[in-house]
Amino acid sequence: MSELRSYSYLGPAGTFTEAALGQVPAAQGQEWLPVANVTRALLNVSEHISDAAMIAIENSIDGGVSAAQDALAQISGLQILGEYLVPVRFALVTRPGAELSRVQTVAAHPVAYAQCRAWLESNLPGHRLIPATSNAQAAADLLASSAQIDAAIAPPNITSRFEVRVHNNNVGSNPDAQTRFCLVGRKQPVGAITGRDKTSLIVTLPEDRSGSLLTLLEQFAARGVNLTQIASRPTGEQMGNYRFFIDTEGHIREERVRHALIGLKMHSPEVVFLGSYPRADNMRVKSDPKYSDSAFCEASAWVEGLL
Repeated sequence: MSELRSYSYLGPAGTFTEAALGQVPAAQGQEWLPVANVTRALLNVSEHISDAAMIAIENSIDGGVSAAQDALAQISGLQILGEYLVPVRFALVTRPGAELSRVQTVAAHPVAYAQCRAWLESNLPGHRLIPATSNAQAAADLLASSAQIDAAIAPPNITSRFEVRVHNNNVGSNPDAQTRFCLVGRKQPVGAITGRDKTSLIVTLPEDRSGSLLTLLEQFAARGVNLTQIASRPTGEQMGNYRFFIDTEGHIREERVRHALIGLKMHSPEVVFLGSYPRADNMRVKSDPKYSDSAFCEASAWVEGLL
């Protein structure tokens, strides 16, 4: 009988993170551990409490999830094993029998609140935000508080877990919003190329000087590697010090990506490889033939011939 594997995710049950974990075939029938925040989920992996953790990394409306980016930068020995997309919609809920006109305080996760702010400001202009640790926890906080919280922003399916009244089942600004989740495990050998891959990195600029970021970006451009995301976060050391979270098309086993990483390492000693893994959208990566593996091999052979 195989040993039970453990997966950590942002709880409680009913979050979008749990829905993302539901897309992982290997996680089905295994132990799922709900935790209070992203940092704890990743620490569970680092400390061998869990085999992997599902975390939200990027939203199509609000951009990168800063808490996840900071945690990945601060906890070593981790690797992204795969990514998953979850459509996100939000409902405004109250306790049973409560009226919308009497709502003054709203519990919501900050990322969800950003996507619902327009509706809330239009329909509840005098409301006050009460931050929650997750979308499902917002509903739990609502029911646990008899006075401080009047309503909550929660997933539309929250009624299957909590006895709440739904006033509007789609209060988000964009009905096509998606959140990108990553399954994170401990460092391990990189998987094979699929042709539909993505590579994630963290790069810290070695110094605050003119052209430093341009030099970083040129490592990709010179080798025909397309970036799908670049986001900056302060290192916390001093003003002007930043690290960059970068997603590229392609796989580290491809010559063009491998050479780009070599260039990055020469430019900045602080490069963290977060993994090469299949894209969630399954889109095939298209690149110019002049940056193919064979082109790199032919160029290398030409230089060797000169020597």
